[in-house]
Amino acid sequence: MRPTFYVLAAVGILGSAQAFAAEPTLVVKQSKLSVKETIDSLATALEAKGVKVVARVDHAAGAKTAGMELRPTEVIIFGNPKLGTPLMQADQRAGLDLPLKVLAWQDADGKVFVTYADPAALAARYRLDGKDDLLKAMAQALDAFSTAAAAGK
Repeated sequence: MRPTFYVLAAVGILGSAQAFAAEPTLVVKQSKLSVKETIDSLATALEAKGVKVVARVDHAAGAKTAGMELRPTEVIIFGNPKLGTPLMQADQRAGLDLPLKVLAWQDADGKVFVTYADPAALAARYRLDGKDDLLKAMAQALDAFSTAAAAGK
């Protein structure tokens, strides 16, 4: 079973679509796993393909250290210098968005979602003319990895 796929601006998860109208480039897929299992699955898939996992951030654990509560929310940061470096060579500011990140989070109803920024947004943000093939490869990789992770594969 393929996980549900959304573009946030069209669906309006977490409230109204207006909250996300300014960022129509976020891609959201529902996961059948917990947040931790989703990120674990993604990390395993990335590492199996030789993609370096740079960091994992457990926002809920961070909130707890501040005496606050947050539903399960984790980010995994990963990259492939062969794809990212040419983008930063074209415009070093792209380093703000690289390495890539995927967020897994649980909503108020207990549903888990995987969210990431569509790499096509980089092209517009940094005017990365002539980098369409790299951005397409990033988008395809993010789609494949996030779909597999959300499905628990």
